[in-house]
Amino acid sequence: MKETTVLVTGGAGFIGSHLCERLLIDGFRVVNIDNFNDYYSPESKRHNILNALKNPNYRLCEGDIRDKDFLDKTFSDDQPDIVVHLAAMAGVQPSLENPKIYYDVNVMGSLQLLTCCAEHAVSKFVFASSSSVYGNNQTPFKESDNTDNSISPYASTKKAGEVLCHVFHSINGMSVHCLRFFTVVGPRQRPDLAVHKFVKAITNHEAIELRGDATSSRDYTSVYDTIDGIRGSISRLQKISEPEYNIYNLGNSYPVTLDDMLQTIETVLDRKAQVKQVEFMQGDVFSTYADISLAKSELGYSPMRSFQEAVENFVEWFVEHD
Repeated sequence: MKETTVLVTGGAGFIGSHLCERLLIDGFRVVNIDNFNDYYSPESKRHNILNALKNPNYRLCEGDIRDKDFLDKTFSDDQPDIVVHLAAMAGVQPSLENPKIYYDVNVMGSLQLLTCCAEHAVSKFVFASSSSVYGNNQTPFKESDNTDNSISPYASTKKAGEVLCHVFHSINGMSVHCLRFFTVVGPRQRPDLAVHKFVKAITNHEAIELRGDATSSRDYTSVYDTIDGIRGSISRLQKISEPEYNIYNLGNSYPVTLDDMLQTIETVLDRKAQVKQVEFMQGDVFSTYADISLAKSELGYSPMRSFQEAVENFVEWFVEHD
């Protein structure tokens, strides 16, 4: 019997590298497509995959998801059974400064990938969406909420990706899960994200920028819980007999205020922060909070790690690798 092959885009990044390692442990053959762009250090992403590269069931394909010829060759050579699409231009603030590249990569790149799936008869697709699609909706966020209120180009590209996925589900009979990630924390976290920035600044005795009045909040989620959610999605896709299109929130369902986030980091580091108050930034939502009842019932998703545990996991990695 042929091994199940999972193609992961962005598999050298924060979430992607953890997912690839988990899939290898679970007995899958893994193909990682990554272009190692310089949004943040390509060297750190190469370090993320050192262990995976030692596994004979892992293959790295360096290339861009916008390159149709590259994708066609990869699909022909590796014949994936499932695609998990994590690759994207990330970050709300940079998307305000250069929306064109976000639409080019996140929308056109996703279109190329979905087209390849249709042409190569890959019928199971997992798309990494984002809690940012909810904008400033009332919390807790439910998958059935209106998401026509995006407040950043990044958020709108993720919404567009969900719509594209539905088109391919409708026309090609593809089974698609759109997973709305909430703020993910843990080892290998991107350096532009708040926990990483705060830990680095406090460790280096530098001032941190605290936005607004510190009452904004985020539904921080351990990367290990997020990976459990993706695995639950893959398992469901392997079992179903009829095509489906579903959206799932993968959060922790315990929002943490900015002030509490900072206090937790100070506790873990056993060090006080120097704080500089700045204005709340355009494009950022005020709060995120996931209703995860659907993911619990259909994916068996049950986040187990507290925010403090996620920060402790990150700090342990940071001390060793930064």
